[in-house]
Amino acid sequence: MEELRIQKYLADCGICSRRAAERAIEEGDVKINGIDAEIGQKIRPDRDKVTYRGRPVVKKRNAHPCYVMLHKPAGYVTTMSDEKGRKTVAELITGVDQRVYPVGRLDMDSEGLLLFTSDGELANALTHPRHHIPKIYHVRVEGQVSRAQLTKLGEPMDIDGYKIQPVECAIVKQSEEATTIAMILYEGRNRQIRKMCEQVGLVVRRLRRIAIGDLELDVPRGKWRYLNKEEADYLKESAGLKK
Repeated sequence: MEELRIQKYLADCGICSRRAAERAIEEGDVKINGIDAEIGQKIRPDRDKVTYRGRPVVKKRNAHPCYVMLHKPAGYVTTMSDEKGRKTVAELITGVDQRVYPVGRLDMDSEGLLLFTSDGELANALTHPRHHIPKIYHVRVEGQVSRAQLTKLGEPMDIDGYKIQPVECAIVKQSEEATTIAMILYEGRNRQIRKMCEQVGLVVRRLRRIAIGDLELDVPRGKWRYLNKEEADYLKESAGLKK
């Protein structure tokens, strides 16, 4: 059997994404043959014993990857466990027949479409910067939005020392009290939309992801469903993977 990097093995087994695996390794949650793992370390799954937080990690034979869409409500953190005792998205996907983990994230105050999978390769590809899959948000802000503010939102901005890509913006609905803006992002920095709005003087009251590419949110808040084969194949194709 070929050697695998420990991060890839954990992702393939549905434990967590590769990035989350790196954090788990740094925190001492992963052991190989009873010894703390190191990032990038290679294993032989048929020979080496891997544990995550004391539990054996074994890849199920002939297990088909699982793909799930969740309508995340506000007030939940995008993690499978939380040391601060906050509500997590793991509480919302009970009943899924495999161990899955989130693809990307939505911050605690945001809501909308969140994907989960046991397919480590797809999760890694979808979150890689080279795959420009648009993510569409509806953002409700206080008051009316001026033409100058809307133009500024669509221009390159500096967020935390990083120049973000231009964002497509359009007004969906507007009244004296509030405005809803559709925003299409091709990357996702930490709390990017909220920081963008702050820079142009807008106060965000609701932020909801309504689609990832052609995959549209279609389940009630707090509920989930499995993706069908066509939807899973679409994500793989968008990420540059073979179906």
